[in-house]
Formats: sequence, structure tokens, C-alpha cells
Amino acid sequence: MENQEGGGVLHVVMFPWLAMGHLIPFHHLSTLLASKGHKISFLSTPRNLNRLPKTPLSLSSLINLIPLPHLQIQNLPPLSESSMDIPHQQAQLLKIAFDSLETPLARFLESASPKPDWVVYDYASHWLPPLAADLGVSAAYFSLFNAANMAFIGPPSMVLEPEYARTTAEDFTVVPRWITAPSEIVYRRHEVAKYFESSEGNESGTNDVERFAVSIGGSDVVLFRTCVEFEPEWFDIVCELYNKPVVALGFLPPQLVSNEEGGNDAEWGEIEGWLEKQRVNSVVYVALGTEATLSQDELTGLALGLERSRLPFFWVLRKPPGSIRDQLEMLPDGFVNRVMDQGRVYMDWAPQARILSHPAIGGFLTHCGWNSVIEGLSYGRVLILFPVMNDQGLNARLLAGKKLGVEIPRNEWDGTFTSDSVSDSVRLAMESEEGETLRANAREAKFLFGDKYINERYVDSFVHYFEENRPSK
Repeated sequence: MENQEGGGVLHVVMFPWLAMGHLIPFHHLSTLLASKGHKISFLSTPRNLNRLPKTPLSLSSLINLIPLPHLQIQNLPPLSESSMDIPHQQAQLLKIAFDSLETPLARFLESASPKPDWVVYDYASHWLPPLAADLGVSAAYFSLFNAANMAFIGPPSMVLEPEYARTTAEDFTVVPRWITAPSEIVYRRHEVAKYFESSEGNESGTNDVERFAVSIGGSDVVLFRTCVEFEPEWFDIVCELYNKPVVALGFLPPQLVSNEEGGNDAEWGEIEGWLEKQRVNSVVYVALGTEATLSQDELTGLALGLERSRLPFFWVLRKPPGSIRDQLEMLPDGFVNRVMDQGRVYMDWAPQARILSHPAIGGFLTHCGWNSVIEGLSYGRVLILFPVMNDQGLNARLLAGKKLGVEIPRNEWDGTFTSDSVSDSVRLAMESEEGETLRANAREAKFLFGDKYINERYVDSFVHYFEENRPSK
């Protein structure tokens, strides 16, 4: 099958990090490339491949899911193949397991027919670029973090130098030296302190800053899941910092294809039935992703804050990995009964994009993961920002600065907050006169984040780049 440009079919290998927030965008990108006539080999572990959305039948001949060996690392729980299977304290053990996939990946790249043209990889694969170069395969680093985030992480040429090393939590609460423009996009101390107050940072032998730096530094091109129009100043900065080709893919917004998110019609029918009883733009959707773990105090504060807001809410509450407590046991006594007429606590997997697309949803209380932010703004939902881990604090500063939502106030040192701060933030975003600017900005953002044609143009430009820059055979 020849692509429409007439340059021949590409063979692209996809190799994401072991997290659903990475696997699903990589799969989405795979379907977009396959829709242009290109062949995809998607490599991950068996359980993760089974968790992917169903490949559209029309593309099934072009997308080949390749299972790599089961992960076998001491001290990881059985069947732990992604970050959603483990407590965050074991993330470095999962990276050790991930690094063990280097040999089977190398074997695939060496023996695959036709020979791969490109391998698209993630931040954790610091060992992949030299391997790809030795085999004559072009390497594309796919950033699932926005340009503002990656600018904060810094240029590969500098961040590994001792003079630029960030060795304390406080080092991450100030604007880094390579960013000379005024900026408020920094971490709060509590968002990074736990990584310095424990042994989480380097058990795998390679810390995350080094993984980012080496993975980006060895790439032939850096791909960003963003639109330049959203963060032009930050996109310009990463282009300058990286000093190599940088390509924006667009937001890869959700597409409501039948069964794309999994689940079943009965589950959706139950959720939809509840939403249909609510007024338009009245419901706060609450979801904190597959990895974020709240302390008991945080969970209690969030629950009581939602109750005190008196606004209808739909809260997707998952049991933390490794927890032996039921979700209901973690909520305040009597909470579910008290809010029976106000909100719904849903303790199962839920089709997030379908929920956010429903007219009853007005706002999104989110952990600020980039995937979730894109989904929320694709449907014009005002954001209530509650970052928990990883890049989420930087995302919250970026979004609050662009007046697309309000961040729930927290103590910068220890992260504590009150239920009143939750209630006040929710009401401000959802119904106050002060929050109308935020709501209007979120509605306007829909025409960038969720616009099919704008995002398709970005994808077309990216595909053209891959076709024009394939390695010589």
C-alpha cells in the first residue's frame, strides 16, 4: 500500500513508557500514521497491549501489536506491567524492569521486515537512541509533556553539567537559569519534596532528569503533543534549547469513536442516565488519573469540599495501587449517603472523554495530567486545578496563567489545604461572576484543542516530515 505522497510506505516502531497516559497517545498516533497508509509495529508487554483501545478494523492490517517478554523484577507485585499497577514509590523498580526490554527491542529492530524507518520512543528509553543509530533507524522522541514543561526540564547540553545540577527540592521552585524570560511556571516545594526525602529518585541507576536529557539529546527529531498557537513562547524556547528539529503534532484530541475508550454500553448507559437528569453545564467532573494517590487527609478534604460546594458532581474514585482498603472506607463517614441527591461517586473505570463531552458537564476538577487537560479543554470545560505528581504542578501554573482554570490553594511547603478552599475554588470556577472569564476562556480553547481541522493539519505536517526524512536504505 503506497501512501498518497507516493514516497512508499514507512515502517514505524512505537515504544512507549509503561504508563496508560503514554501508551494510549502512542496508540492514537499509530492510528493516525496508519490512516496515511504507513505500517506500525507497536511494542509493549502483553498486559499493556491488552489494555489499549481497539484498533479500528480498517487499520488492523497496518498496526501490528508486538508483545515483549513479561517483566520479571524482584519486589514488584505480580503482573505489574504499568505504573497504574504499582504505588508511585515503586516507580524506579518499574524502570529497572523497563530497561530489561532493551535486548528484546534490539532483536526486533534487527530482524524486522521490512526494516524500520523510524522508532518513536519515550523519555525513559535513554538507551534507545544509540541502539537505533547503530541499526540505521531514525529516532523520534515523542514528548507527552508540553513545551513549557520541557523548557523547565532544560536542554540536554546543560542539565547534566554539575554547575546546573538541581539537588534540592528548592532548586525546582525557581525559574531555571536557561529560561531568561519572566515566568511563573515553577514547582511548589511540596510537589517535589517527596522525591528528595525518600530513596525514590535513583534506584534504577538513572534518574529521570538524566533519562529525559539523554533521550532527547540522542534523538533525530523531537515531537510535541501541542499546538504552537497555545504556547508560542515556550515552543520557541525549546526549539532554541534543543538545537535540532522540533515538530508539533497538535493535541491529538479525543475522538468519539464507538468503543474507542473500551468499556461497554451498559456502563455508559448508567452514567449517561445520571447525567441526563442534570442541568446543562452544572456538573463538576472529578477525576485524578490512574496514578495519583491521595493521602487520607487529602481525600477527606476533597470530599468535604465537594459536598460544601453544593454543586452536582461526578467523581471517579479509584483504589490506589497496592491499597488493601476499599474506596468507600477511605471516604468520610456518611459522605455517600449525605451527597446522594447532589453527586455520584463512581468506583470503577469510566469513559472520561464521553463524560466530558456530555452537555451536563461544566467543569473538570483534574490532577492536571496533560492527557486529561487536553480532553477537558477539547470540550471547553473550565478547569479546577489540583496537581498531585510529576509534571502536573507545572501544568497547573501554565493553565492558571492562561486563565483557563483556578488552582485550589495549598500550603507551598507541605501541600495541606482546607475543604473550604476546595469548595470556594469549585464555586468560583463553576458559577461566580469572577469566574466567567475563566469559563469564557475555556469555551474559546475548545476551538483550538478540539478543532478537528487544525489538529489534522498538524498531523499531516508531521507525517510529511517523517516521509521526507526517512533514512536512506
